[in-house]
Amino acid sequence: MAENSQDKVLIVAPSWVGDMVMSQALYKALKKTNPLTNISVLARSTLRPLLERMPEVDEILNSDFAHGELRLSERKQFGMNLQDGNFNRAFILPLSFKSALIPWHAKIPNRIGWRGEWRNILLTDCRKLDKKAYPLMVQRFIGLAYPESTQPPDDLFFPKLLPKEPNEEFKYSRTNLSSKKNVLAICPGAEFGKSKQWPAAYFAEVATRVLRKGWEVWIFGSSTDRSVADLILGNIEEDFRDSCIDLVGKTDLSEAIDLLSLVSVVLSNDSGLMHVAAALGKNVIGLYGSTSPDFTPPLSKSKKLISTDIECRPCFERECRFGHLRCLTEIKPERVLDAITSFGLDVN
Repeated sequence: MAENSQDKVLIVAPSWVGDMVMSQALYKALKKTNPLTNISVLARSTLRPLLERMPEVDEILNSDFAHGELRLSERKQFGMNLQDGNFNRAFILPLSFKSALIPWHAKIPNRIGWRGEWRNILLTDCRKLDKKAYPLMVQRFIGLAYPESTQPPDDLFFPKLLPKEPNEEFKYSRTNLSSKKNVLAICPGAEFGKSKQWPAAYFAEVATRVLRKGWEVWIFGSSTDRSVADLILGNIEEDFRDSCIDLVGKTDLSEAIDLLSLVSVVLSNDSGLMHVAAALGKNVIGLYGSTSPDFTPPLSKSKKLISTDIECRPCFERECRFGHLRCLTEIKPERVLDAITSFGLDVN
């Protein structure tokens, strides 16, 4: 391709919040290689708010294919509808067979992705992954932007989301939020399972300590996090509960992103919102139980990652096989408070 010629690219995006955030690194790499690259991203509509805050994305194509759904005829029709899009390259980030079908039906001449799930025939550039050369997921995304024969790039293009101004009615009238104080955001959920969830009582202890210092605490999460949020609220000292704002199930992803941009520190399990906070440039404290930051760490220079060194972690199990959850219970609140202090913020 001639330097600075028009490059029209289709990205088949990941299905999860954290992976979608990290995929922005590929878009950055493509734009750096050729600023005239036009990037269209095919993604679940629920993830659209992330793409709307990525300046590298020129077009968002909504996909109504739920995670795990095959729907061969619908994928074929969707791809055929893209044949007039004049795409010359497609990058397929998920490793599944079905994720490569739409670019194939769209007859995009160059279809690039890592080898996975019997899809070699659907890709024109099907690459064998060298996990030692690309230990991080973000490196695997970035690596696709360059010819396979090149050395893995040294650059790590950190994601950077550009928040929008939160709706004033939502920000003040509905929730009495104020960003004039220090704010600790708590993200206690984790879709992966209980082996990622720090104890609610520990979250509450940290919250109470910062509330005593005049902070506010905002709790984020979806409706599925209702029970853990109630446990946290129930364990916070009653005198301080008015300064603890419960946003669980009350925000969509778009509102959550923009509100997170206003906080001082984000305390999160290994979850999608942790990656969102990192991409917003926030001070991030990531709590790791059964999982490890070695593959998908939050991409931020202002982070503290906390875990234990017990012999059975990381196991990557959704439930603790031994029933003790020591990988989480042995992370004491004092370690989190020390991490907050390390950002130059007073909690003592």
